Amino acid sequence: MSVRGPGKLGHDRTEMSLHWQHLETTEQAARIREESFRVPVWIFKHSNRCSLSSMALGRMEKISPVLTTHAAWYLLDVVQARPVSQWVADTFQVHHESPQLLLIRDGECIYEASHLEISPAEAEEQVSPRI
Repeated sequence: MSVRGPGKLGHDRTEMSLHWQHLETTEQAARIREESFRVPVWIFKHSNRCSLSSMALGRMEKISPVLTTHAAWYLLDVVQARPVSQWVADTFQVHHESPQLLLIRDGECIYEASHLEISPAEAEEQVSPRI
């Protein structure tokens, strides 16, 4: 880990890998929707066939520790779990993209970013007012 200085939340920013939970079934996705009423839930839709997706995933691996403790993080492989990816798109009314980062709160998608828009700083900004 390496220290990068103070973050927007006023905490020291330390690079650390996220502990991703794999999103693999529609039943699990439905439980995640319910979980979003208690904590912010992030879903990162990833394709291991896309170099841009791998790059965005690598950037998200280095994120403020505050975000890792105050939110749940799920990784959805859009190739291996295509029906789940479609369920997420339909349920949260988002256009399917990969890579794509979604923030789910109170059962709804309140933020989405795709491709080069995906960044740890932007993710931090989305939840910092409510932490």
